[in-house]
Amino acid sequence: MTSPAQNRTVGPSPYVRAADYIAAALIFLQDNVLMSDPLRPEHVKPRLLGHWGSCPGITLVYTALNALIRERGTDVLLVTGPGHGAPAVHANLWLEGTHERQDPALARTATGLRELARRYCAPDGFPSHLSPSVPGTLHEGGELGYALATAVGAALDAPDRVVACVVGDGEAETGPTAGAWHSTKYLDPVTCGAVLPVLHLNGYKISSPTLFATMTDEELTALFRGYGWDPRIVDETGPSPGAALTAAVLDAHDTLRALQRRARSGDLPVRPAWPMIVLRTLKGAGAPAEVEGTPIEGTFHSHQVPLPDAREDPEQLKALESWLRSYRPEELFDEEGRPAPEVLAALPEPDALIGAQPAANGGRLRRPLPLPPLSPHALALPDGPGSATAGPTRVLGDWLT
Repeated sequence: MTSPAQNRTVGPSPYVRAADYIAAALIFLQDNVLMSDPLRPEHVKPRLLGHWGSCPGITLVYTALNALIRERGTDVLLVTGPGHGAPAVHANLWLEGTHERQDPALARTATGLRELARRYCAPDGFPSHLSPSVPGTLHEGGELGYALATAVGAALDAPDRVVACVVGDGEAETGPTAGAWHSTKYLDPVTCGAVLPVLHLNGYKISSPTLFATMTDEELTALFRGYGWDPRIVDETGPSPGAALTAAVLDAHDTLRALQRRARSGDLPVRPAWPMIVLRTLKGAGAPAEVEGTPIEGTFHSHQVPLPDAREDPEQLKALESWLRSYRPEELFDEEGRPAPEVLAALPEPDALIGAQPAANGGRLRRPLPLPPLSPHALALPDGPGSATAGPTRVLGDWLT
């Protein structure tokens, strides 16, 4: 076994380390969630479920969007196409306190984190994919192909909103996503919000490379320019991921806002080229590079559970402990399990948190629908039942109109 990528001298920010640690802990641990004791088999869940591969990339996007909210005050909604990366979303929701506000049992303490780990993939808890019960979730993912179209729909009636959409590179091979790239033609920069797609190019799907991973930067740029986007390729495969993506997100935001200001002042481009990001990361970044002769980090072996026999196999248990300790959780949480100040410093103000976005929390924006009375549209039957001929669609259409 070689050391995990996180064991480098220069590494991710404290917030990214904390979120990645929690995501891995949700997949593997049922106790000892802060690694305060040596890891033993009984600390590991008897049945391991979840997908690690996309989690580190989702957290990088979440972190960059947090910076965008802090620095620009932007109204951000996140649509996560690879919803099987739910552990990453739960980790970020827990760190930002959204889970705790929804349910005090999920407090930002060791007890709350243990309860979140217990509920992940439990019959009375959260499923392995995102679901409507998860705060801030608009799209469950896993039903691959519909995230981008969903994101466009969420922007159509919200002119000040930026809808960030993570599109997995496996998902991007589907027909629905191929069609949805053309949605730039429907986004009006005057009346609509903006969509910022992030194509998460981590190179592998469940058991093979993705098609997009075989393409050069020039081919990717040409493809998305042809669709009508303004692509920016960001490589975060280095030892200190996060800074380049954050800079790209801020730049993309400023570009799309300038485009909207220009259009709303009367200088409407014939067909605006909206910015998008192609984010290149290692698949399952941070996991062990190799265990028992099997390569993990940067391969399809990290797509789901990288160490599936960690409870029974001493070598895998040892690898899991080394992996989890490489995040240095003792620096990220205090003795009671509360996130350290340097972790929380990365978050926006409570009302602006991604998980608190009203448009992604069912019912918060709900209002009574004003409906006209039915009686004026009733069909007249001068001689009783059967004395008139009519089609229900036309009658209903008059009422709906």
